[in-house]
Amino acid sequence: MTEFLTPLHIIFYVFAAIAVCSAVAVITVRNPVNSVLSLVITFFSMAAIWMTLRAEFLSLILLLVYVGAVMTLFLFVVMMLNITKEYQQSGFVRYLPFGVIIVLLVIGLTIAAVGPQYFGLAQMPAPAPEPQNYSNIHNLGSMLYVEYAYPFEIAGVLLLAAIIAAITLTHRPPLRRKVQNPGDQIAVRPEDRVRLIKMPPEPKQEGA
Repeated sequence: MTEFLTPLHIIFYVFAAIAVCSAVAVITVRNPVNSVLSLVITFFSMAAIWMTLRAEFLSLILLLVYVGAVMTLFLFVVMMLNITKEYQQSGFVRYLPFGVIIVLLVIGLTIAAVGPQYFGLAQMPAPAPEPQNYSNIHNLGSMLYVEYAYPFEIAGVLLLAAIIAAITLTHRPPLRRKVQNPGDQIAVRPEDRVRLIKMPPEPKQEGA
């Protein structure tokens, strides 16, 4: 097995180990900020793995879009949470057995579906050298917009429908909600708030 071990394999397994450890830290650490930072490390490791697989465009997009934009938003939202309250109310130990069962089930199904013959150093040979005019972006675009054009368009329509539904739900007027209208409060008249009732005086009782 040692003849199959190359520097590319070493780089792959190092970043794979970092990705697995940081992914486990995402769901095990108590502090939400540390969880988000662990997810950032996971994205960096996966970008490095994609770079070793010669998927440079996807690797850079993962860093620019997810790490540079999405995870920044996640970090801002998490920092606005009440971390102390979340730390006190966390129940990780209570859900730990259920999580371990799910992980073991997923690993067992993966091994049963893929099979052990696809694991090992021999199943990951060094990639062949590409021609001089090779373009990873050109191949990705050809596969995405030619071979998988219909699934890509369907996914775009589904995302557009989800965006429209989210905007519609956000701008929906509130139902059965009591709100104050300052304009109506300022324009109120005394006769609209106070009603004067004229009542005859009560007769004076004798001996009172």
